[in-house]
Amino acid sequence: MSNRSIKFKGRLRSYLCAPLYLIPVLVLLSFSAYFVNKNAGIYISCFTAVYAIIVIIGYYRTQPILVDELINFATQYGTVQKKLLNEFEIAYALLDSNGKIWWSNSQFQEMTGKDKTYHKSIASLFPSITKELLQANESLDLNLMLEDKYLRVSMSRIYFNSTSGDMQTIETDNDHNYLTAVYFFDESRLNFFIQENEDQKMVVAQIYIDNYDEALESIEDVKRSLLVALIDRKVNAYFSKVDALVRKTEKDKYFVVFRQKYLQDLREDKFSVLDDVKTVKVGNTMVVTLSIGIGNTGSTYAQNNEYSRMAIDLALGRGGDQVVLREGEKVTYFGGKAQQVEKNTRVKARVKAHALRGIIESKERVIVMGHQISDMDSFGAAIGIYCAARTLDKKVQIVLNTVSSTLRPFRERFTEAEGYSADIFLTREQAIEVCTPNTVVMVVDTNRPNNTECPEILKMTKNIVVFDHHRQTNDVIENPALSYIEPYASSACEMVAEVLQYFTESIKLAPQEADSIYAGILIDTNNFMAKTGVRTFEAAAYLKRCGAEVTRVRKLLRNDMSDYKARAEVVRHAEVYRDAFAISICPSDNIESPTIVGAQAANELLNITGIKASFVLTEYNGKVYISSRSIDEINVQLIMEPLGGGGHLTIAGAQLEHYSIAEVKRMLQQTIDKMIEEGDIKV
Repeated sequence: MSNRSIKFKGRLRSYLCAPLYLIPVLVLLSFSAYFVNKNAGIYISCFTAVYAIIVIIGYYRTQPILVDELINFATQYGTVQKKLLNEFEIAYALLDSNGKIWWSNSQFQEMTGKDKTYHKSIASLFPSITKELLQANESLDLNLMLEDKYLRVSMSRIYFNSTSGDMQTIETDNDHNYLTAVYFFDESRLNFFIQENEDQKMVVAQIYIDNYDEALESIEDVKRSLLVALIDRKVNAYFSKVDALVRKTEKDKYFVVFRQKYLQDLREDKFSVLDDVKTVKVGNTMVVTLSIGIGNTGSTYAQNNEYSRMAIDLALGRGGDQVVLREGEKVTYFGGKAQQVEKNTRVKARVKAHALRGIIESKERVIVMGHQISDMDSFGAAIGIYCAARTLDKKVQIVLNTVSSTLRPFRERFTEAEGYSADIFLTREQAIEVCTPNTVVMVVDTNRPNNTECPEILKMTKNIVVFDHHRQTNDVIENPALSYIEPYASSACEMVAEVLQYFTESIKLAPQEADSIYAGILIDTNNFMAKTGVRTFEAAAYLKRCGAEVTRVRKLLRNDMSDYKARAEVVRHAEVYRDAFAISICPSDNIESPTIVGAQAANELLNITGIKASFVLTEYNGKVYISSRSIDEINVQLIMEPLGGGGHLTIAGAQLEHYSIAEVKRMLQQTIDKMIEEGDIKV
């Protein structure tokens, strides 16, 4: 094709033809001049003829030259574009709709080690970029690794119609005729500096010695300083490995800061300092344990410090001998395998008793409630608080939705004939009606809001008091006016019995009240065979002096024949898992309180030789309940926590919704397997 065959159009043609458009104008002008003056008309006609010749010759001679210049410019411009694209510092490639590489620039070729003739699928180089992924997304951003490089990949489609403008020579189908532009951004250095910044952040830890005073009292005076020095040495040596700053703030407390880069090492080590400190022996009969609270991911140093304070409170509330790591709202637990150490001093009970009295005296009404499907411990503790509030002449009521077969004989003794008001017990709906902002809501035997008899009233007043003996979890009652949580206590009834002794000198218990509190201790300690300490027997002795009768309580706690048979069936059909765990299912048909029977059966299974822990599953009211028990070798509370439950080292449980018994059993077995593999359980 010659340059002369190329014709201009549009604005460029109008611009080049503008001189030609003047020729007709000059012709008209020359004709007009003849009417004015003949000589003028001749002059103008000659000028017009010369002008027309020059313009026409110039137009036809200039057009090929201009075309050549435009072609040269376009060629150079395209070459520059291609060069710039090819030498683009960002790796770039074009793919067809099937992910096949059509074209790539030099940076892409250098990055992948392939030349420009490589036209295979992009998935052969980056398996995560599949044909299905490309066809399903018009634009996409993802991250991937190439050897030691962190790449951010940005992909977008380029349809043929969008590049052809108004051309009508071809027609394409936008659904299938497109290219995919892929950009590869090397963010290795960026990620390196981001990680460096994260690694340098400060992590705050607070360390408490759980039983400092008790451990010192168990050795001779001359060896006490040596014991303290050895503990200090263990703590400092452990944290010096992670370049930490350790400062002893009190005789039994440490403040530690270290860089976040070392936190993962401590995680993998599972904070072996907990076990190292237990090896310190200089004649002390009591093993020393630590509680550690760690705060991380806070936006400021002060926030990390606050997280560590919250974590150490949670660690102490769970009985100590463990590490609690708080990262924002996420809480992780390590350790907690040892039996809690009983505190010999009653100072805390006395302080809590005086604080409770002050709160009750300042309010007009008291509502007491325990956990759902109330047991004997929950009921007995509620009765104890009822007695305390009654002494101060306050209106006090107990929320009780469900009365189990075990609870009924005790509940029936609180009648109007015995001097109790008809509304001493409330349902959930009645509690909501009578609760006001000037009401004290007393929660016993649980610290989880959703597990209480009436969670709604916890939001209706700020005067909330919590008495519990279970280990705390993430889900706890927030901002109580008074909290008394002692995981080492055998039962909530034991705690309430101690508080009653310091509440007021004039307090008196009726026989049925003393029996209820005593029965709560009896049930939770499995007839004083589990979690009993000196203070447990002292509480029982106090209740005995108040009128509790052992024989009468035993008669009230007897089971009917159907419950006894059901319990025997649970034991008979028990399955021994991994040679140490008894797992069985409790039937719920024709049994009034199957969860109670399941708990009793779990206790019975521990009497079998070789069984270290027992688990009984019960389906009841749309939930699957797990009752777990052990003697001392297995911490069943650690097994229940991953399933959403909790409790103590030897007594724990969980409730699961939307699962069948078979699914829950499989989940339980998987949890046991995982904990054995990770070393949390030793069989």
